Amino acid sequence: MILNRKFLKFEIDLDFVLIAVTTSLRDYRICYLINKSLNFNFIKIPDLEVDISQAISPAIFSRYHYHWEASETDFYFIANKGPEGYLIPEMRKTDYFLMIKNYIDEDDLENLLSALNKIPEIVASVKIDPKKIKSRENLLF
Repeated sequence: MILNRKFLKFEIDLDFVLIAVTTSLRDYRICYLINKSLNFNFIKIPDLEVDISQAISPAIFSRYHYHWEASETDFYFIANKGPEGYLIPEMRKTDYFLMIKNYIDEDDLENLLSALNKIPEIVASVKIDPKKIKSRENLLF
């Protein structure tokens, strides 16, 4: 007897833009500078809890949020380093991620990247393709 086998392919929908930010500053300090330079209003929200290992408790990463009313876009500023390890372990040199959910125009994105790189305390900020990150499921919340 031959059984038909069907395979279910599951692909994660990554409907956000991701920017990697490298700086030596603490999260609250860099958010202050971004708020000041870009006229944003990042506000601290509850930390992101992720099960990154078989540890008893989840890893905790600081997280900030800003909602851009003009285009209904949400910005999340998330730490890559926490006391228990890295949110995205393959990107250890990245200190923070700026996640942009919903829609952002390409021109607005380029202007945002340019403005971020003009902040003297930011070493680098670059756009990253989330589909190329191995541990991308850690970014889903």
